Order: sequence, then structure tokens, then C-alpha cells
Amino acid sequence: MKYSPSQLVEKTKAFVQDRLKNAEGGHDWFHIQRVYNNAMQIASQENGHDVLVVQMAALLHDIADSKFHDGNEEIGPRIALEFMASVGLAQATSQHVVKIIENISFKGGHGEGTFDSLELQIVRDADRLDAMGAIGIARTFNFGGFKNNAIYDPAIPPNPGMDKETYKKANQPTLNHFHEKLLLLKDLMHTTTGRQLAEARHEFMVQYLAQFHAEWNGKR
Repeated sequence: MKYSPSQLVEKTKAFVQDRLKNAEGGHDWFHIQRVYNNAMQIASQENGHDVLVVQMAALLHDIADSKFHDGNEEIGPRIALEFMASVGLAQATSQHVVKIIENISFKGGHGEGTFDSLELQIVRDADRLDAMGAIGIARTFNFGGFKNNAIYDPAIPPNPGMDKETYKKANQPTLNHFHEKLLLLKDLMHTTTGRQLAEARHEFMVQYLAQFHAEWNGKR
């Protein structure tokens, strides 16, 4: 059976929602839904992209995040490829989606490989937006709790220069993650819309950190 683009998107949403029903709260279906909505907002302001690639990549980009699979980066692309084959998605489209999944992650700032496309830029910006602002703060502390990391330890400074493997294995205090990733994202956006949306979210995080440190030091 050949599905229309809208049917493919709806089947993919149902598949992802079921697959992630027990996922950690920062990487669950609602994260996917927010990234999808972000991607659609950005895509509406861009020309020359394949909207189905954007939709499928946004929905499948975290189908099996390596953080929850012992660092294995091959599981997610494989599951996505198997699903896309099962619904008859064109091979060229499937391969593009897989390339996006393989190249979307931050990985300590080392996520930008040799592959690039406008569709990747749109979905990557959409994903990074969800790591910023109020939602990004909530996700960061949720994951820190999931890993049983300290909230903050003044004796352990941030290490924003970590290589990819060190970044993947790090169990730093949660607040360090702001300096190792979240505050870096604003300047890593690709699209005009992504950059515009990132500004307010970045400023919110800066204000949050100022309040956090003031309270930590008993000044407010």
C-alpha cells in the first residue's frame, strides 16, 4: 500500500509515540512533538527544502537516543530505517532522514560532520531550541536527576572543551551543562528563524543562572 505524505506523518507519529511511551521525560514523545512543531515553524520561513524529510527526521531523530543505549549511535538510525522501509518511504528520502539522525546530535560541539543539508539545519535548530529556555532548563535538571548527578558543585568547574567521547561519558553536576552545551547553542544556529527564536531562550537561561548563583550564595 502506498501512503500519502500526510498518512506517512501520522503513521510515524503513532509509531514514535508508542516507542517512547516509557522514555525519560526529557526525551519522550512530548520532546519529539515540540521539536516537530519547532521544525515546522522554521521550515515555514525557509525555501528549497523537502518538507517530508524535515517532518520524518524531526519525528524519528530521537527514536533510540544513544544516551540510553550505552552510547550506541547505530541503533537509532537502524530502527528509523526499518520503520521507513515498512511504510514504503522512498529510499532517497529514507537515506536523507538517516543522515540527519546520524548528524543532529551536539556531542560536545563535535556533532557537525561532513554531511549537511537545509533539512538537517532546520531539524537541528528545532532540536537545539528544545534544549534552551524554560523547557531546556527543565529537561536538563530532569536528566540530571535521572542520572543521579549533583545539582551543582562549586569545586567542579564546567569543561566546555571536552572531546566527543568524554562529553558522552561525563557525569558532571547538572549546572555545568549550561556552560558545556546550553549557552553555546545560540551561536550554533543555522537558520534565520532559529537564530531569532534562540535569542529569547538564551537570555532566559542567563537570567536563570544569575538568580541561581545569587540564591546559592544567599544574596536573594
